[in-house]
Amino acid sequence: MIIAIASLTLLGLFLGLGLGVADRIFKVESNPFIAEIEAMMPGSNCGQCGFPGCSGAAKALVEGHAPVTCCPPGGKALATALAARLGVSVDLSQVKDDGPRIALVSEELCIGCCRCSKVCPTDAIIGAAKQIHNVLREACTGCSSCVEKCPTEALSMKPVPVTLQHWVWP
Repeated sequence: MIIAIASLTLLGLFLGLGLGVADRIFKVESNPFIAEIEAMMPGSNCGQCGFPGCSGAAKALVEGHAPVTCCPPGGKALATALAARLGVSVDLSQVKDDGPRIALVSEELCIGCCRCSKVCPTDAIIGAAKQIHNVLREACTGCSSCVEKCPTEALSMKPVPVTLQHWVWP
């Protein structure tokens, strides 16, 4: 019994030291400015900007390969905040900002094809095959990627209803 405890303790100590040394040797330096820009973004990773998630968009913004208006879910508020942080000027006449929106399912039109739930980046759409689907309000980021995939047009983007949990000072 003592030999088993001692051998597991030594094995854990040896592997822990090995992982610690490997962490120091193979450390990858990241740009803290990219992490700061990524933290400003909505984090929905919807891909509407044309980049693989918010981290790819943040990297492209810092490198100057993307305009500050590239994030549709962020709207004008995010574009102005990114422009201020990056020190660039921005033309907001092309940016469409309808405020925060979420997807809603029309139960009369939903056939349960599951196409919408397969493309949702945050798994906000629940439902089984050949059953009516529903959208979790708290999980929906308003990326509208599900709207294009719905063959019966049962999904639509509606403004976030004003409730006590979603109330924002105008």
